[in-house]
Amino acid sequence: MIDEVQALLDEYQAWLRDNTMLRELDDWVEITTPYLDRHNDCLQIYATRDGADWTLSDDGFIISDLEMSGCTLDTPKRLALLNMTLAGFGVRRDAGDALIVRASQSSFATKKHSLLQAMLAVNDLFYLASPTIASLFFEDVSLWLDESQVRNTPRVRFFGESGYDHLFDFVIPKSASEPERMLQTINSPSRETATRVAFACFDTRTARPDDSRTYAVLNDAQGRISSQVTDALESYDVRPILWSEREAVQAELAG
Repeated sequence: MIDEVQALLDEYQAWLRDNTMLRELDDWVEITTPYLDRHNDCLQIYATRDGADWTLSDDGFIISDLEMSGCTLDTPKRLALLNMTLAGFGVRRDAGDALIVRASQSSFATKKHSLLQAMLAVNDLFYLASPTIASLFFEDVSLWLDESQVRNTPRVRFFGESGYDHLFDFVIPKSASEPERMLQTINSPSRETATRVAFACFDTRTARPDDSRTYAVLNDAQGRISSQVTDALESYDVRPILWSEREAVQAELAG
């Protein structure tokens, strides 16, 4: 079993390395990654020397793209959620709306990973199918957990075997009848987001109890979820929960 999981981790890291391209732009280096945004374009970040260290930035892409799509971050709840999400990855937002991290020579890889994960998380949290939708999926799930009397801790970070750390949306502590449970929300389900969640679960397995279970709550408000998404999650022992069918697991999570 360990050898199989190690092979999967090695395959993931090889895929990431082989599908990353570099281009020099004056004092910056453009890094094109295989991670896709909601337009199915590869995410790009930029790196520049800053003395002995490095500065990594998304050049303001994520926030400006959301705002151009009609999703403005102009309410106290949205700003608080944005700041909490960025803080979880150790990423800051500058005055020009760029997402930025500083890295040393030794922490470059992990900081690059944190910035990419923050970009994906912010995009998934705030992208709304219609600008008139008032609530955010993360908030909906959080409210439902509270109403269902499910004890939970939001935004918990675990360190992975790959050297990367991963932020989980909710951790439900062990009880007398149930083991520890991890809960991830996926606002815009796709095979890529499902694979990202699955990798985070496998990569952090040694940091969690052996009997820990992981669930992914999928927002199906806009239509049917592809079987590719649910199959990808289930193949890595992550249980998918359709938002429309959440009451079926309420007792299990509250136990």
